[in-house]
Amino acid sequence: MQLDVRNWLTTALALALGGLILYTSAVGPFASLVQRGLFLALVVLLGLTLYPLAAGTRWRPLGVVIDLALAVGVSVACGYVVLNHQRILTELPWATPWDMAMLGVLLIAILDLSRRAIGAIFPLLVLVGLAYAFFGSLIPGALGHRGFGLAFVTETLYLGDLGVWGMLVGVAATTIAAFVLFGCLLLHTGGGQAFMDLALRISGRSPGGAAKVATVASGLFGMVSGSAVANVATTGNFTIPMMKRLSYPAPFAAGVEAVASTGGQVAPPILGAAAFIMAEILGESYVRIALAALLPAILFYLGVFLTIHLVARRRQLRVVPEDELPAWRDVLRPGRLVPVLAALGGLFYGVLSGRSIQTAAFFGILMTVVSYTGFALAGGAGLRDVAAKLLAGLIDAGKGMVIIGALLAGAQILVAMIGLTGIGVTLAGLIVDLGGQSLFLVALIVGGVCLILGMGIPTTAAYVLVASVLAPALTEIGVEPLIAHLFVFYFATLSVITPPVCVAVFVGAGIAQTNWLPAAGEAMRLAAAIYVIPFLLLIYPSLAGFGGWLDILLAAVQGTVFVIAFATLMARTALTGSRALDVLALLVVVALALTPGWASTLASVLALGVLYARQRSRRPLSDDTLGAVCEPPGERRP
Repeated sequence: MQLDVRNWLTTALALALGGLILYTSAVGPFASLVQRGLFLALVVLLGLTLYPLAAGTRWRPLGVVIDLALAVGVSVACGYVVLNHQRILTELPWATPWDMAMLGVLLIAILDLSRRAIGAIFPLLVLVGLAYAFFGSLIPGALGHRGFGLAFVTETLYLGDLGVWGMLVGVAATTIAAFVLFGCLLLHTGGGQAFMDLALRISGRSPGGAAKVATVASGLFGMVSGSAVANVATTGNFTIPMMKRLSYPAPFAAGVEAVASTGGQVAPPILGAAAFIMAEILGESYVRIALAALLPAILFYLGVFLTIHLVARRRQLRVVPEDELPAWRDVLRPGRLVPVLAALGGLFYGVLSGRSIQTAAFFGILMTVVSYTGFALAGGAGLRDVAAKLLAGLIDAGKGMVIIGALLAGAQILVAMIGLTGIGVTLAGLIVDLGGQSLFLVALIVGGVCLILGMGIPTTAAYVLVASVLAPALTEIGVEPLIAHLFVFYFATLSVITPPVCVAVFVGAGIAQTNWLPAAGEAMRLAAAIYVIPFLLLIYPSLAGFGGWLDILLAAVQGTVFVIAFATLMARTALTGSRALDVLALLVVVALALTPGWASTLASVLALGVLYARQRSRRPLSDDTLGAVCEPPGERRP
C-alpha cells in the first residue's frame, strides 16, 4: 500500500514538474522568484519520493516521518517566497527567526536530497562553504575573513535572488529544464533507438567497430542528455556487452564507454548544461558558447576515435557481425528519421531566428510532438499509445530534473558563500603568486585543482565550483574569460574518468563486471590527448573562434595534427620499425604542432604524412608482434 501511494505521488509530482517546464517553455517563465520557488519545491518534493529515506530498512517508518516533515517545511519555505516575491525584491527585509528556520529546513532538504542521489561529497563541500562563512574569522592569514552572522547569511541565501534563488536555479528552472524535456521527448519517441542504429551503421563494420559504436552513440546521446554517468548507464548497457561478446577485454570496453560518454559533456549544443550556465556567467550568447566549444569537441572525439581505430587494428579487434546491424532502409525510414530531423530543425530554427534558448527548445519540443504523432497515427498506432509515449517523456523529464535541480541549488549556495567571503578572489591571487605569473604554471596548477575539486561531483556542479574559484586565476594573467571558463570546464569534466574518484568509470566497470582500476587505466590512455586540449585552447585561442578565419584554420590544422600524433603515440602504432624512433619522431611532430605559425604547422603535417607513408610501405605486423597496450595487468603478452 505504501509503495502504491509513493508511486502515485512520484508520477503526479513528475507530471506537475514536467507540466510546469512545458507551460513556461511555451508562454515564458513567471516572475523570477515565483518560477524558482515553484520549481525548487517540486524538485525537492519529487526527490523525496524518488529517494526515500531509509528505504528497505527497519528504519523506514522513521524515514517516512522525516520525509513528511521535510516536505511540509520545503512547501512552506518555497511558498512563502512565491507569495512574498515582490516584497522580498523591493524591500530587502531583515531576517527574522521564522526566516532562519525556513532557510534551515530548506538547506537540510537540499543537502540531504543531494546526499541520497549522488553521495556525500558534494553536500559536504557545501557545508564546508557555509562553515567558512560563519567561522572564517577564526582562520589566520590571507584565507581568513571577518565572519558573518546567521541573520546576514539568511538574508543573503533566502531573502533575495543571490542565494538559493540565484542565477543557477534560475537557469535550471528555465533553459536547462526545457532542454531536458526536449531530450526526454526525443528519446521516448524513438530518437534514442535512431541514434543507436545510426551509430551501428556508421561504424559497426570498421576495425574496432563495437568500440566505435560506443563512441558515436554516446556522443549523440550526450548532445541531448549532457550527463556522462547517464550516458554510460544508458548506452553502456548495450555497447559494453556487445564489445565483450566480440572478445574485447572487459576493462577496455568499460574504458571506451566511459571516455566516449564523457565527450557528451563537452559537445554542443548542451555541454552537460554548462553552456547555459557559462552564457549567464560570462554574459555571452548561448550560440557563442556552443560555437566556441565546437572545434575542441571535434578534437576530443577525433582523439578517442583514432586511438580506438589504431588499437583495434593493432590488436585485430573484431567488427560487429553483419547480422547484428540494422538495415539502412530501417535506419533511414521516414517514420524514424523525420521526427528526429524535425525536432533538431525546430531547435535550430529557434536559435538562428534569435529567440530565447528556452523558446528554441520549445520549438524543438513542438516539432517532436507533432511529427511523432503524425507518423505514429499514420502507421496505425492508437491515440492512447501515442499519448502514453508523450506522457512518459514528460514524466521522465520531471524525474530527470531532480538531481540537476538539487545539485544546482546546492551549487548556488556554495557560490553565494564564495562570493560573500571573497575566497575565490583570494585563491586566484594565491595561485597566481604560486605560478609566478607564468601562464603554463598557473594553468597546470588550475588544471590539477580542477581535477581534484571535480572528483565525485556531477560535471555541471563541478564546473560551477571551479568557475567561481579557479577561472579568475587565469583571467588575472590575461587569459580571455571564455577561454578560461572552457579550460576549467574541460578539467572539471575529465574528473569523471580520472582516478581515484572516476564515477563514469565506476559505472562502466560495473556493467562490464570488471575491476575499476584497470578500466580507469584504459580510459586515461584513450583520453590522453584530451587532457592536453585545454592547454591547446590557451596556446591557440582561435580554437574557440577568436581571430579571423585564417587564424581559426591554422588552429584547427595544428590541433588536428597534434591529436593524430598524440593518439598514434598512445596507441603504440608501429611506424618505422623502431619503437624508440617512433616515439622520437612523434614527439617532434607534437612539438611542431604546438609551435605557433604556418611554417611549423606545415612542417608537422609533412612529418606526420611521411611517418604514415613509411608505415604503409612496411610489411603488416604479424599476430606475434601485436601489442597489448590496452590489456589489463596480468593479461599482457610477454
